Amino acid sequence: MRNNGRVSTPSAVATPVTEHALSLTNVSKRFGDVVALEDLSLEVAPGELLAMVGPSGCGKTTVLRLVAGLESPDSGRIEIWGQIVVDKNTHLSPETRKVGLVFQDYALFPHMTVSENVGFGLHNWDHKTRTRRIAEVLELVQLGHLADRYPNELSGGEQQRVALARALAPQPKVLLLDEPFSNLDAALRAQMREEVRNILKAVHTTALFVTHDQEEAMFMGDRVAVLNAGRLEQITTPDEIFTAPASRFVAEFLGPTDFLPGKITHEGVHTEIGLLIQPVDLPVDTPVEVALRPDDITLVPDPTSEARVLTRYFRGTMNVYRVRLPSGRIVHSLQAHTLNLTPGTPVRVQMEPGHALACFALPTKHTAATSPHLL
Repeated sequence: MRNNGRVSTPSAVATPVTEHALSLTNVSKRFGDVVALEDLSLEVAPGELLAMVGPSGCGKTTVLRLVAGLESPDSGRIEIWGQIVVDKNTHLSPETRKVGLVFQDYALFPHMTVSENVGFGLHNWDHKTRTRRIAEVLELVQLGHLADRYPNELSGGEQQRVALARALAPQPKVLLLDEPFSNLDAALRAQMREEVRNILKAVHTTALFVTHDQEEAMFMGDRVAVLNAGRLEQITTPDEIFTAPASRFVAEFLGPTDFLPGKITHEGVHTEIGLLIQPVDLPVDTPVEVALRPDDITLVPDPTSEARVLTRYFRGTMNVYRVRLPSGRIVHSLQAHTLNLTPGTPVRVQMEPGHALACFALPTKHTAATSPHLL
């Protein structure tokens, strides 16, 4: 049997070894003329929490529905713990895949108590085992004292934990979470994502978490997958995907990003704000775009500079400055609240070596755009 994403067998029987708990290989899906997914391949390791993020319509919810068996791919293969659940010759029904689902609206039954909701998927279990399992998962989500209440008697956060407990109760092989915090206010959302992540890690659950919130994805995921128009742009750790984006889209989507044109020289990259003295593996004179985030850029008041502060956005502990460069291009700078620059102030815009995200070679009439070159 499987226990919270881990295989458990009698000691006398060899335990089958699988490298991936979930695997999608060349999966494509269309809805009429709309391409929802195109040639998607990814793997989720046992016990891993993979966060999938992207703009509306990028295909992330379609991935969940395909894994759950609620939709069928047009091509490709999906495996769960080494078992093919769908390919051109196979389509296992949703109930046989042992996949847990947590929806954004929780989908709790209003006429059932908390314990009855949690036990809904355990109707084939014997009474004693079912009762024990309900108590176990309610204790896991710290709701044992609310077992006899009804959903309308619970807070939003408590309803969310009941939905999680119900999904975990049958011991799913893979747990799928579709924007589970979207109906919560900001403060409760931050609290619940920490609680849910701790719960999933405590029971070593393999999970695929879908969100449109970049910060949430980087908090929740052991790795983050960024989708765009049905294609996988990048999949790696939160740190790497934020600091070493693989494409212009990833750089821009995962946080406020400005792009400055530049040109490769023997010393580094020449840009409007100066020479970035860093090695770049591109030929001299290659035109590029340098990706910069507001915390990469510093401002120094300088009456001789032609750059001007346009706007100051107060963010409590920080100020965000919108600055116009001599060319007319706009960059943003994140500064401490103690630096108060009024609109119109001339400033010198600079960046310390090593702070740029990436350098993207621009296409010319003879070449296509290349992969990013990290600075």
